[in-house]
Amino acid sequence: MKWKDWDRNLRIRLFGEGTMNFLFWSYFPFMTIFFERSFGKDKAGLLLMASQAFSVIASLVGGYCADRFGRKRMMVLATLGQCLTFILFAYANSPWYTSPTITFISFSLLGVWGALYWPASHAMVADVVSEKHRASVFAVFYTSINIAVVVGPIIGSFIFYSYRFEMLIAGALLTASLSIILHNNLEETVSVKEQIKESNTVWYKSIWDELRVYRLIAKDKTFLLFIIAGVFVAQTFMQLDILIAVYTSEVINNQTLIRLGDFHLSVSGETAFALVLAENGLLVALFTVFITRIMNNVKERKVFVTSSLMYAAGITLYGLTENIWIFILAMGLFTMAELMVVGIQESFVAKLAPEDMRGQYFSAASLRFTVGKLLAPLSLVLTSYFSYSHVFMLLGFFAIISAFIYSIMFKKMEVKLST
Repeated sequence: MKWKDWDRNLRIRLFGEGTMNFLFWSYFPFMTIFFERSFGKDKAGLLLMASQAFSVIASLVGGYCADRFGRKRMMVLATLGQCLTFILFAYANSPWYTSPTITFISFSLLGVWGALYWPASHAMVADVVSEKHRASVFAVFYTSINIAVVVGPIIGSFIFYSYRFEMLIAGALLTASLSIILHNNLEETVSVKEQIKESNTVWYKSIWDELRVYRLIAKDKTFLLFIIAGVFVAQTFMQLDILIAVYTSEVINNQTLIRLGDFHLSVSGETAFALVLAENGLLVALFTVFITRIMNNVKERKVFVTSSLMYAAGITLYGLTENIWIFILAMGLFTMAELMVVGIQESFVAKLAPEDMRGQYFSAASLRFTVGKLLAPLSLVLTSYFSYSHVFMLLGFFAIISAFIYSIMFKKMEVKLST
C-alpha cells in the first residue's frame, strides 16, 4: 500500500505516535534502574508487577471502550490523560520536589493510558485499511517503533539522569499537542449506530467475556502447551528492561569500549545498557523480513525449539560476564532468537485455531505475554537472595524448559494429525 493511498487518519497517527515512541523509549528502559535504586530490588520487583497488573486490567476494557465510546474519543482521552500524568511525573522529579512514590504512580498511570490507547489505535487501522493491506500498514508502524528503540535509549542515557525534569515537561507538551491534533484532525471510524449497540454491554461484562475466552486453553491441550512454553520463554525476553537493565548499570563503570592508541572511548553502565538495547532494536529493524523469509522454509518445530535454546544461551552468557563486548555478543544471540519466531508466531496460532474461533484463539494466545510480563519482575526480587549469575542461569533453564515443552507439543500435533 503506497503512502499516497494511506488514509489521513493513519498519516496523522504515524507522525504523532512515532514522536511519542521516541519519548517513551527515552525514559521507559531506565525506570527499572530508577526504582531499584529508590526502593531496593525486592520492593522494585513487586511494584513493577503491580504496575503491570494495572495495565493488564486496563487492556481488558480497552477494546470495549474503543467500541463503546469511539476510536477517536478514546485516543484523545488517553493522550490527554498522558499529558496530565507527565505533569505529575515532572513535578515528582523537579528541582523543588522529588518523590519516588509519586514517580511510580505516574509511571503506572502512563501504562494504563497506553493500555486504553492502543486497542482504539489498532481498531482504527482495521476500520480504514482493507484486510490485504493491513499487514503492510502495521509493518510501517512496527518499523517506526524499532527506530525509536534504536535512537531513544541512546538519547535517554544522556538526558534521563541529568535532564529528567526537562524531558518530562517535553513529554507533557508533546502529549498535549498530540491530543489537540487528534481532536481537531482525526475522523471517527466507528459509527454512532455501532456505539449504541455496544452501549448495551456494561464494562464488567466485557471483562468477564474476555476472561471466559481463556477457558479455551483448558480444552485444547496442544494450545495449552503452546501457552505454557510461551510463558516460560517470556521470562527471558521480558528481562530486557528489567534484570538486564539493572545488571548492566551495576557491573559496568566507565569500561573502555574502544581504544585506538591514545584515544579511548569509555561507557557508563547506563550508556552500555542503552547500547545493547539499541543493538536489539537495530537488528530487529534491519533483519526481521530477511530472517522471517528464511524461517518460513524451516520446520516450525525446529524454529521454536532452536529459538528457545538461543534465548537460553543468550541470557545465560549475559549473566556470566561483566564485559561490554560479551554483552553485545549475548544480545546478538538474544535478538536472533527473537527474530526466528517473530514472523511465524501469528500464523502458527492461526493454524492451531478452528476457523470459526481464530479471534478467540488470538486473544487467548496473548496470555504468553500477559502472564510473562506479570512474572518477569520476580527476577529482580530473586537477586536479593541469589547472585546475578544464578538468576540468569535460572532464566536460561526456563528457556530450556520452554524448548522441551515445544518439543512435546509438536509430538502431540503429529500424533493428532496421524489419527
